Amino acid sequence: MRSRTLATGSILAAVSLAVAACDAGVGDVDDEELAEEVEDGGNGGGDGDQEGTEEPQIDEGEGADPDATQIDWATSDVGSAGHTALVNLSALLNREWDGYETNVLPTGGALQSVVGFATNEFDAYYGADIAFAEASENRDRYEGFSDDAERELVQSFWAYPMETGLAVHADNADQFQSWSDLSGQPVFTSPAPWDVRANVESAMDAAGVGHEYVEVDTGVAGNSLDTGDISAMVAYTTSESNPAPWVAEAELQTDMQILNPSDEEVQAIEDAGHEVVSVDPANFESDDLGVDEALFVPFFYGFHVGTNISADDVYAMLDVVAEHADELAEADPAYQVLAEDPAELQRRGVESSIEDAAVHPGMAEWMRDQGVWDDAWDDRIAQ
Repeated sequence: MRSRTLATGSILAAVSLAVAACDAGVGDVDDEELAEEVEDGGNGGGDGDQEGTEEPQIDEGEGADPDATQIDWATSDVGSAGHTALVNLSALLNREWDGYETNVLPTGGALQSVVGFATNEFDAYYGADIAFAEASENRDRYEGFSDDAERELVQSFWAYPMETGLAVHADNADQFQSWSDLSGQPVFTSPAPWDVRANVESAMDAAGVGHEYVEVDTGVAGNSLDTGDISAMVAYTTSESNPAPWVAEAELQTDMQILNPSDEEVQAIEDAGHEVVSVDPANFESDDLGVDEALFVPFFYGFHVGTNISADDVYAMLDVVAEHADELAEADPAYQVLAEDPAELQRRGVESSIEDAAVHPGMAEWMRDQGVWDDAWDDRIAQ
């Protein structure tokens, strides 16, 4: 049933594992372009002059314990949702998580973060369920991943969902009544390497939408919709409420309407293992998006550690996050869904990836104590 909730070596060595960033049929993306992508709704390419300058909105306390174990935690670039979220999480953990000090390391994107952790570049990483799926199957952006990975990817903390959907020009609303009407049409589903694109295209595949992927600059996506260069574009939110900044900008460039999947398409998407949630269109910039509810497909981003961190310490980390979830949400709206029910968000995240990534034993124990663990997952606990 549809869930309805109202309101998303070196770095070059890591990039070399990701040269399959474009799916079959999509133009090549070279290493330099890939390294500059910010894949979770930030401001675009990275700016090295900004590295490490973002300040947390959470009280960091009195300073780090000099004897604390250091964790170099990779995320996406300065200005992205992932970087902002980790800066605030890091400040909280450094204040409350005994024995550890976390250091935020910006990278070109979550893809580099995942690959860098697997190849021992970083101690912890920022990754999504769609990345776990591709990495476990050595496909698409993660083709050949297992050949070079030195460490296992495990789930340990899910921070927030992002919800992906589609939008068309209002003048074409009569022509496009459901997702299937986009078959054969040029569609921009976000830049090729992004998790956002991978998620919405997975849902489109489930609904049987054989569209033509077209890449445009995010800054002119709305103009491209206005001129007809594309028939549709991705629209997405963080934590079921906040549209990505460049999507909000696109709304100002054109007269956009949300294109919802039909009931049959929703069923096909859910049968493929995705959720479909309802996002309030009032959260967007436009006064009228043509729908009473926007039906979007969520995916989940997490800040994960490996089994290099003990079960007891991961359990303690999750206790800290749950206890201070409201503080995190006040500092960063991305944590709104976490604040509503920290344990339920972990359940949803784990369920989305249980076939693709094992669960950290500390997380499994914490979830069991919170009453959200499914005993059917027992054989998916990392050793």
